[in-house]
Amino acid sequence: MAEKELTHRRVLSIAIPIALSNATIPILGAVDTGVVGQLGEAAPIGAVGIGAVIISLLYWFFGFLRMGTSGMVAQAHGAGDTAETGALLTRSLIFAAGAGLTLILLQIPLFWGAFAIAPASEEVESLARDYLTIRIWGAPAAIAIFALTGWLIALERARGVLLLQVWMNGLNIVLDLWFVLGLDWGIEGVAIATLIAEWSGVMLGLWLCRAAFAGRQWQDWPRVFNASRIRRMVTVNRDIMLRSVILEIAFTSFLFLGARFGDVTLAANQVLLQFLHITAFALDGFAFSAEALVGQAFGAGKIKRLRRAGILSSQWGVAGAVLLGGLFWIVGPWVIDLMAKAPDVRIEAREFLFWVALAPVIGIASWMLDGIFIGATQTRAMRNSVAVSAAIYAASLAVLVPAFGNHGLWAALMVLNTARGVTLAIRYPALERAAMAEGTS
Repeated sequence: MAEKELTHRRVLSIAIPIALSNATIPILGAVDTGVVGQLGEAAPIGAVGIGAVIISLLYWFFGFLRMGTSGMVAQAHGAGDTAETGALLTRSLIFAAGAGLTLILLQIPLFWGAFAIAPASEEVESLARDYLTIRIWGAPAAIAIFALTGWLIALERARGVLLLQVWMNGLNIVLDLWFVLGLDWGIEGVAIATLIAEWSGVMLGLWLCRAAFAGRQWQDWPRVFNASRIRRMVTVNRDIMLRSVILEIAFTSFLFLGARFGDVTLAANQVLLQFLHITAFALDGFAFSAEALVGQAFGAGKIKRLRRAGILSSQWGVAGAVLLGGLFWIVGPWVIDLMAKAPDVRIEAREFLFWVALAPVIGIASWMLDGIFIGATQTRAMRNSVAVSAAIYAASLAVLVPAFGNHGLWAALMVLNTARGVTLAIRYPALERAAMAEGTS
């Protein structure tokens, strides 16, 4: 089979559908809140909010499955190992089922711990528990979708990812409106709508991945349960998980430290963080294109192809980052006014707007290199890079925050992303050497 040429069009064919699929995510959250808001009471809104945060955090913990599956499947595809691409999907789905069932079995202590950390009023907590006891039954499906999405990205089936997200979120919205406003099921209706959407998403995802089940490779049990392949999968996913946990701690510390500067600064920071969420949604597609294309080149052991995949994806990533930074600077004041009505919050957010205009340009190297290293499954380097960067971030906080207040806090966040990019760039030559060894093995 002839190799497909690496072109700008091929990069965009992955990146654009991913960006569009990401754009559907915040719409769902807004509809959930808006529908519950029609009940005319504050408690249901708070319950959906806190319940969604808790369940999302539990599922986020297993987000490494998306990245790990993407990198390993891309490499197997690049190496022409069709049997392994099917076996990898089976392994990942078995893991997802086990992880989901574990969350269901442990739901009582998990929810107790969550409310102990983030207590709410008795009414809100009671409603949130009702919501969570329904949503938790979607855990195997929600985690399986990570694996299915990773498999599709690895094979450059980004349109399939877009279809999957549009279907799930669209169905969720329609059922939200029907169950809550039509049938008056209240907060339980929101939870049931999401539960149905998640399980229907798995069914659609399995159909989109039907190529994996076309032969018998998906049920080649000696290969699926091969000890060395399982160990590799565990190692890759463990490193990604540790990397993600360290990053989450760093970002959470940003929020907590910002709270020390008062309610106005905390609110301004929260508004500005929405710009960073937009950045992630918009630029993820280019990082995902690097995962797929670099992974395939790595699996084939082709250094020049790997390098070209990284360069093409990164060129578009840098262009997107510069464009976003410019847009944030130009339309940022208008967006701030749209999100915040309090005059003091608007003034405060404008003072720090230039940081979020700089953020995409400063952070793009770290995001693109993350995609490159995930594709090459050089996850140990990623884990170590984030650990070193977090230590540099902590030192920056200790120096900059006392001296410059909230400006110092934002500067430290820029230092974190700069350090992530630099530490991964230093390790890049080792990645190419590993690819060369892959090609000669």
